[in-house]
Amino acid sequence: MALTLAVVTTSTRPGRKGPLFAKWFETHARQHGAFDVSPVDLAEINLPIFDEPEHPIKGNYHHEHTKRWSAAIAPADAVVFVLPEYNYMPPPSFINAMNYLHREWHYKPVGFVSYAGVSGGTRAVQAAKPIVTTLKAMPIPEQVAIPAFFEHIGENGFEPKEPHINSATQMLDELKKWAEALKPLRG
Repeated sequence: MALTLAVVTTSTRPGRKGPLFAKWFETHARQHGAFDVSPVDLAEINLPIFDEPEHPIKGNYHHEHTKRWSAAIAPADAVVFVLPEYNYMPPPSFINAMNYLHREWHYKPVGFVSYAGVSGGTRAVQAAKPIVTTLKAMPIPEQVAIPAFFEHIGENGFEPKEPHINSATQMLDELKKWAEALKPLRG
């Protein structure tokens, strides 16, 4: 049975570019062949600011948006977040989405495709990692960073260069190793 990979577009703002990068990465991940790829878009999940009456550790979700979000993440063996950088940080939609769930994150490797100006989103990824580890997930070192992202957007969407493609392949190779190693812990 193939491993499953959830690719989560985290930006929800109007005019966002995240779907362009997510679409490219989903295609690349399918071609890589290690995972069955499941795209997830936080704009479609449409989570309000955390509104569950019970702590996520209980897994007793009351709202349909939370149940949809849980159903998107629970079956994944690995997760990749497509993450912009807002003021050196991940977007509020990412932090809010992480807070909604608990057990769904346990013992899963996490990768990042980040984008921004000069930093390529690397500061946002570094800020996201403590949140991920607190929820018992494993952020891997390999990532795809896309600096000066507007320079890589053309008529057909994101136009990756060789470093983006190589980084994506290396990250997928590592995600596969970690997903296989951690799968027994998820029981």
